[in-house]
Amino acid sequence: MLALDSAAGLDAVFGRVFRRLGLKRPTPEFRVEYRPFASLRSTIRLCGSRAVVHLADVLTGAPPLVNEALAEILLAQLFRRRPSREARACYLAYVYSPAVRRRIDEARRTRGRKRLLPPRGRHYDLEEIFDRLNHRFFAGALARPRLGWSTQRARSTLGHYDSAHGAIIISRHFDSSEIPRFLVEYLMFHEMLHIQFPVERDGHRRVVHSRAFREAEKKFPHYERARRRLKGFSV
Repeated sequence: MLALDSAAGLDAVFGRVFRRLGLKRPTPEFRVEYRPFASLRSTIRLCGSRAVVHLADVLTGAPPLVNEALAEILLAQLFRRRPSREARACYLAYVYSPAVRRRIDEARRTRGRKRLLPPRGRHYDLEEIFDRLNHRFFAGALARPRLGWSTQRARSTLGHYDSAHGAIIISRHFDSSEIPRFLVEYLMFHEMLHIQFPVERDGHRRVVHSRAFREAEKKFPHYERARRRLKGFSV
């Protein structure tokens, strides 16, 4: 753990932002620390007259404006207010910048664990499905990531691609004789497209499914049929 001393100034930043928000209560004593979280995570809690703030250490060295924006966001969260659009835009623009995203991915890779079941399930083999789709739709150009079934039979997150761990995970709910193969193939195809079309940035917004992504997705032979079958689920 790396604690910020008063010379770093973040305790003063939080106090200044607190007063600027016009909160009608005494200014807490702020205790701000960096923590080696496995993700971009920041927390704040009020303990009597002290506010304890834990920031992800990947934010070390952030510009002063970003620190003020994050202070406003956390204080708004604590006191049930809405942060300004300017604060959100400033913070998101920073954390979505390529250099910071690389630090976040590295922290996730080295500090976090990705739990998944083997790719060969009871009814479907994800490696075989990936290789077949890769040959048919991607000219074999995609390097095979880690593949596996989720440890839980999730019905909300049907599949996801984790770029930090280089892994595609499909919900174990679909490893069933009652699930047609084209649905599993569609889920795999969708996640493979995330490899081909990485997340983009539009101002301070992350664009997960770009126009190019959506157009490529429609080339899946059973696209409409798969979407109808999965209506009510998340993809």
